[in-house]
Parts: sequence; structure tokens; C-alpha cells
Amino acid sequence: MTHSLSEITGWKVLKQVPAKMLGKDAFRTYVEKRMKETSSPEQLRAEELTLKMFGFIPQDFDLAKETVDLVSEQAAAFYDYNKKRLFIVDSTAEGPEQRIALVHELAHALADQHHSLGKYLRKGSPDDDASTARQAVMEGQATWLTWAYVTKLNGGKAEVPSAMIDQLTKTTSSDSNEFPVFSKAPLYLRESLVFPYNEGLKFEDAVYHKLRQAGFDAVFERAPLSTQQILHPEEYFENRKPADTQPPAQETLFGKQKKQFRTLADGSLGELDFSLLLRQYIGEKEGVAAASHWRGGAFKLYENKRDKYPVLSAVSEWDSPESARKFFELYQRVMKGKWKRFEIVSTESMGATSGVAGSGDSGKFRLSLSGVKVESVEGLR
Repeated sequence: MTHSLSEITGWKVLKQVPAKMLGKDAFRTYVEKRMKETSSPEQLRAEELTLKMFGFIPQDFDLAKETVDLVSEQAAAFYDYNKKRLFIVDSTAEGPEQRIALVHELAHALADQHHSLGKYLRKGSPDDDASTARQAVMEGQATWLTWAYVTKLNGGKAEVPSAMIDQLTKTTSSDSNEFPVFSKAPLYLRESLVFPYNEGLKFEDAVYHKLRQAGFDAVFERAPLSTQQILHPEEYFENRKPADTQPPAQETLFGKQKKQFRTLADGSLGELDFSLLLRQYIGEKEGVAAASHWRGGAFKLYENKRDKYPVLSAVSEWDSPESARKFFELYQRVMKGKWKRFEIVSTESMGATSGVAGSGDSGKFRLSLSGVKVESVEGLR
């Protein structure tokens, strides 16, 4: 397997990869341990609170537990790029399923011998949209190589036919009997899990057809900067950088009360984030279309030091005043959808500038439109 992957990529096999069988329970223990090693309880709390404030997950959702359940249910094999070892979950059926899982992880191992996956994935903040894009590079490339290997093994070219890509990306682990945790998970978690594989596969195929074998190195040497570049590979080839957007300064938000708040989390928001948010509350077609006009976004989550209530500040930039106004209007529907109580108490409009203010389940909110930018603040007291 590794020899064939070497032929496809042009990467020499520098060392053999040790492998080990792992039981389902042992794998779950590994996932729990890994989560504790990579994220503190405070970081997990901040991530969960951020997703709840945006409306991606319900208020009673236990993110840490559900993530462990989800990953444990889905895994067939995995490559640990810290220990440089491959593990196969022993519940994976022997035969084609196990072979495909093994090829995928060996593709990771071979890439890791030439481009440190740990360093590649740890660049920047884990909450950055670019981090999700790099994850899609890693998983998309391994997925592409897996099916190129299978095609080659069956006597074809070491490529992935477009019909196969269409079939693979239409099929997700959604069977409620086989994958009950996945089928019941919120849209954001389901799509975050499959995005690196499905959209990453399409991205890698576009890179391969443009750059051929050199593309396997190129995506590590010049990583995509956003999920938009994954969704629209032409953005990657043209090296179009996301707009540098920053939420309002803490003093602007809280005035003299700024010292009463601390920052819990911050990061960038990409096309994928806005697409999932709009798809969840607006609908598939309209949500995807509106999100495609994204050019930049960022958020900050604050917490009142004394009363412990959260305040979410977010900003987004769009490719035209028209698309910004469209999002401004759609986001009001998002707020109405994610809260049981949504009340607008004031509105203003002056040319390309508009604003609404009111209150909802998490407190008072302000939403403003200015040119191509939309800013929101939620949770004010």
C-alpha cells in the first residue's frame, strides 16, 4: 500500500509506520485523553458557549461528551502524528472497509514524513477558519489518495473519476441505525465532521488536475487561507486573501465598564461558518448562495467577571453592499429562529447604513450595517 502511495505522490517512504489494533473502549479512552491534552476545561467551556451564543447547538448541549461520542462512533482507524503510529479500531470489518481505512491513514503517515502534520495543523488559533481549511487539506488529500489507490488497484489511472467523487460526497454516515449519534447531532457538528473529507476531496482533485503531482506538496507549502478557498479552489489558485476584519474594541462595546469583562474566546469566521448558520435557520439554497459572497469575518466572546454572563461580538465583510444588506436582513431571521423571544425596539436607516436593536433570550442586541460590513453584539445587559 505505502509503495503505491509513494508512486502516486512521488514521496519516498522514509520509514515504516508501526501499527496497532485498538478496541472501541480503548479508542474512546484515547479520544478523551487527547481532548484533555489539547484543550483545558476553560477552553472547552468557551468553545461550547460560543457555539451556543451563535445558535449552532442547543443550550443544554454537552459539547465535550457529544464530541467524544461522535468521534468514537465514526472512527475506523487513525494516525497519531505525535506518536507517529497508526491504529486500527478492531470493530472495523475485515476486508475492503479495513483496507480503505488503512490506506487513508497510511496516506497521512506518508505526508507526515515530508510535511509535519502536527506543525501544519497547529498554525494559528484553533478557532480560525484557516485551521478548518488546513484540516480539509489533510483529510481531503488522504481521501483522494485512498480512492486513487483503489482505482489504480482496479487497473485504472491513479486518479479519482468525477463520478466517484460525486458519489462519495453525496454519501454521508447518516444511517440512524448504524450511526445514531451522528444522525442526531446538530447540523454544525455533522457538517464540521464531513467537511474536511467531502469538500477537501473536491479541493484536492482540483489541485491535482491543475498542478498534477506537484500539488501534493503545494498545499502544505502554501496552505489555503480560508474555507472559501476549499469550497472555491479558484480562490486558492488566485491567492485571494480574506479581508482583515476585527470586531469593535472592548472600550467601544462596554465604555467605562470595559474592565468588568474578560475575553473568553476569539477567532475568524469563514464562509463555512456563515453557510452553516444560514442553512440551519434560513434554508439550504438561500443560505449557501448568501454565504458565497463572504469576504471576511471575526468574533470575540466576552464574559462579565462578576455576573458571568456572556457577550458575543461579531463582524463580517461581504463582496458588495447588496450582499452585505442581504446578510443583514437574513441574520435578523437567524436571531428570531435561535431565540424563543425576539423583540426589535428600534430601527434606523440612512443610505448604505442601517441598524436594529432589541432583546432576545441572551439579552440585548445591536445589529448594524455599514457599506459592506455587518456588526452584531448580543448578550448586553
